[in-house]
Amino acid sequence: AAASGRRGARRSPGGTRGGTRGARRTPGPAQGAVHGPGPSGEVDLRPLLNGHASPNVTVSAPATPVRLPADAAREVGAAVAAALDNVRRHCPDGTRAWVLLEDDGAGEVVVSVRDDGPGMPRERLAEAAAAGRLGVAQSIRGRIRDLGGTVSIVSAPGQGTEIEMAVPAGPPPP
Repeated sequence: AAASGRRGARRSPGGTRGGTRGARRTPGPAQGAVHGPGPSGEVDLRPLLNGHASPNVTVSAPATPVRLPADAAREVGAAVAAALDNVRRHCPDGTRAWVLLEDDGAGEVVVSVRDDGPGMPRERLAEAAAAGRLGVAQSIRGRIRDLGGTVSIVSAPGQGTEIEMAVPAGPPPP
């Protein structure tokens, strides 16, 4: 992914629960390429997320395709991009990020974005929304809510931030 943000250097968000080190892409035939929709109009989410891998961003995904309706996959990809952009904008240079993709096999796809940045106080997001800064509310929560999914954000000063997005594997609600 290209460098962006005010500092000009791409920074990665924090660590996974296992403390993964180094940038890695999930191996597999879909790596690095976005395949067109299959007969059901679904696409594999892995290539969209693998595009975020960099020296500071580690992406981990299953070896098998994680299929979502094409529109839903694009929205999840955009929400992940927004989460990583927040890391670049609000964390110091050198902050690491991890993106974890999971398919529970029971109809839900979960994507977590975690960083090892400075974290934030619990009330920070509510204060930003009250001040009219709706970045997380619209770019992440709104996208995922529109797909019938949920977002959980856990952060504390000195402990980084984790954003967990869960969406139904099927078509979004009408």
